[in-house]
Amino acid sequence: MDEPPAPMPESARELPDGSDLGRALGTDFYGLDELLTHRERELRDGVRRWCDEEVVPRAAEFWEAARFPRELLPGYAATHVAGSSIEGYGCAGVSPLAEGMMCAELARGDGSVATLNAVHSGLAMTSVHLLGSQEQRERWLPAMARVELLGAVALTEPTHGSDVVSLETTARRDGNDWVLDGAKRWIGNGSVCDLAVVWARDDDGNVGGFVVEAPQQADGWDARVIEGKISNRGVWQAHIRLDGVRVPVENRLAQARTFEDTNRVLARSRQTVAWEALGHAVGAYEGALTYALRREQFGRPLAANQLVQDALARMVTLITSMQLMCTRMLQLEEQGRCTLEQAAMAKLHTTTAAREVVATARDLLGGNGILLDHHVGRHFADLEAVYTYEGSRTVQSLLVGRAVTGLSAFT
Repeated sequence: MDEPPAPMPESARELPDGSDLGRALGTDFYGLDELLTHRERELRDGVRRWCDEEVVPRAAEFWEAARFPRELLPGYAATHVAGSSIEGYGCAGVSPLAEGMMCAELARGDGSVATLNAVHSGLAMTSVHLLGSQEQRERWLPAMARVELLGAVALTEPTHGSDVVSLETTARRDGNDWVLDGAKRWIGNGSVCDLAVVWARDDDGNVGGFVVEAPQQADGWDARVIEGKISNRGVWQAHIRLDGVRVPVENRLAQARTFEDTNRVLARSRQTVAWEALGHAVGAYEGALTYALRREQFGRPLAANQLVQDALARMVTLITSMQLMCTRMLQLEEQGRCTLEQAAMAKLHTTTAAREVVATARDLLGGNGILLDHHVGRHFADLEAVYTYEGSRTVQSLLVGRAVTGLSAFT
């Protein structure tokens, strides 16, 4: 008869599992916290606590199962980050800077939750607030702020990503309705949303935003989850077919008439995504720092080695440059002076710099860097989505290039 297995040595049972690598350290080398009011810091800290206590412990579970984190929505609503820089309508009414820092905290916690917010708040609520009439704002924004209505924006099409201005989805007037036909792809929240802003060209060739309420029950709306992703697996993007979807005439956003109006939303969205990239970088850096301080090799902590300190110094320097650029961008936004090109430069820099930070952090963890329970590998994978969506690196580069040369290289 076989002998029973020997008990696991005490030292092996106590081996850290990496859960502490997801906890916030509050990286802020240049003291930018001082720019927030007391109330804004409280709200930002509330997002940080929620991420540490509720999001981070479950992020790997949602990521590995590719499952939408619906049970986190009440906690997300309670943070007041949805539409947080909007005045009124049940929104927090904080500064754009405070909202940016809150969005960064979401990404530090989990990229899928941050993307859910970027779609619901940064795209859907922003579309209604910037381009809707007063009646439309009062009709939809309060419920969206409470996350009783989860929003989506359907702009990207199967054959038009970077070339999104070549919009093919149509809106045909039929009595008191608009009738939508076409296809959309990579639509975050598209299969679970309660309200979707669909961008389409009307009978006159003008671009409009059409709000589809309860789209999952609407005739002609077919949303299918895109499977097999290696990034942001805990949030769902959909491929959507629109076959005669009817929208009441009063659901066309009142101030959405041209693609320039659409660009107003995209400029704000790119600001949010720049903060997301920063949040991923902070999450990966803080995980690597915690790991390097506690992990011992050759009789000393990894953090005591020159090469490791050099890597950590490079990472925190890149993060600080990202924080400073994002901060100045939203100071300009608060003054009504932030341009599309300035938002593009921020997205260009933060996603590129964050890529270096998360790759370095993953390397510092060695083999543990690819484990979900050590968190850094999740940031490494999720950043790839942030690097591409809301305009790829090359698109942002061409926007900046056009601004400094006065010449367009898009065509």
